[in-house]
Amino acid sequence: MSYGLSKLIKNLLPKRLFYRALLIVAVPIFILQLIITIVFFDSLWIKTNKGMTRALVGEMKTFITAYVNGKYNNNDLSGLFSIYLDLNVEYMDNKLFEKPLNERWFSPIDRTLRRELKSNIGVGKYWFDTTTYKELIHINIKHNDGYFEFFIPKDRVTSTSARMFALWITLPALLMISIAIIFLKNQTRPIVNLAKAAERFGRGENIDEYRPSGALEIRKAGLEFDKMRKRIIRHLNQRNEMLSGISHDLRTPLTRLKLQLSFIKDKELSKKMSLDINEMEKMLNEYLQFTSSTYLEKDETFNISELIEKIINKYDNTNISKELIPRVYMNGRKNLIQRSLNNVIDNSIKYAKKINLGLSKKNNSLIITIDDDGLGIPENEHQNVFKPFYKVDKGRGDSRSSVGLGLSITSDIIKSHGGNILLEKSPQNGLRVKIFLPL
Repeated sequence: MSYGLSKLIKNLLPKRLFYRALLIVAVPIFILQLIITIVFFDSLWIKTNKGMTRALVGEMKTFITAYVNGKYNNNDLSGLFSIYLDLNVEYMDNKLFEKPLNERWFSPIDRTLRRELKSNIGVGKYWFDTTTYKELIHINIKHNDGYFEFFIPKDRVTSTSARMFALWITLPALLMISIAIIFLKNQTRPIVNLAKAAERFGRGENIDEYRPSGALEIRKAGLEFDKMRKRIIRHLNQRNEMLSGISHDLRTPLTRLKLQLSFIKDKELSKKMSLDINEMEKMLNEYLQFTSSTYLEKDETFNISELIEKIINKYDNTNISKELIPRVYMNGRKNLIQRSLNNVIDNSIKYAKKINLGLSKKNNSLIITIDDDGLGIPENEHQNVFKPFYKVDKGRGDSRSSVGLGLSITSDIIKSHGGNILLEKSPQNGLRVKIFLPL
């Protein structure tokens, strides 16, 4: 049960750091304001309202008592109470005593007034209306064959300090939260920038000089990330330079061997040696392709539908069919995406007859499927084939035709774009390669 409650709370909480930090600042302020408001209304406003209402009802009783005694002129008495106590009263003789149709039970003023009139005047001997007039309260009190009609200003039973209190307690809270938002924005911006830089670097994009900022801990994390980034780039450059040197050194003797083959009289031996040399050249090219740096190409927005169309047309193969949605644009490295799709299609052409390419969208993802009717790959080998230099078996084709780097290169390119690649069984009982790319 505690696990379920904890999971529910986690789902309700905001996911971003800025909103979580804002919640930490704002919630205590709101709770404090709520407690102060409750204490104020309970101990001050309601008690003040009750005292003012009790005094008003006492003045009304005083007027009725003086009116009944008859020691004073009734008109003079009404005038005195109107001038000095702000009570406008008139006796309605032989008039039907009416009761209001609607009573506001939720109003603090109505509740207090009802309670005091009930205890001082009696049940069924009064009615009042606080809604018909904006600034006045209309009260009727039954007396003999008529009733007294009172019109009293609302400020006689309400305190204006409540509005001032609400104003003073709300404005500082909003001011504090506004200052907190500005402060939190400045504090979380360096973290957001660091996350964006790490995300771009993880996708293989070129990052300009990164400048850490913010608090000491964030600066330290940014500096360490920048050091790590530079070490990785330096390592990749050294690897590429080394491989470029090796390729240059190896190509020269291979070229000499090719020239020497033309002087060998034994054609059978010459043919076998030529196949070995060609295989060595192919392996060397694939090694260089696998280790080539992808940081040189910059991201661009391009039409992936049009790119797939061009790739299919380049093969000029009637056995390749397509199901593409038109005009789908994505941001990425166009040449690398083309290279990864070529690798997959080349594999399908080697081992299958019929090939179908599909392009669809789901939520914020782009899905590319390549289905074929070939032998397929056993399910337990689906992860292994993405390893460099790995081959499922020699029975799938000529062992000299590949060194096992095609799918490794494809997987590396797709994941560097923030996507994923999966293998499944195709509807044609062959292999389905499913590529996911973010839009």
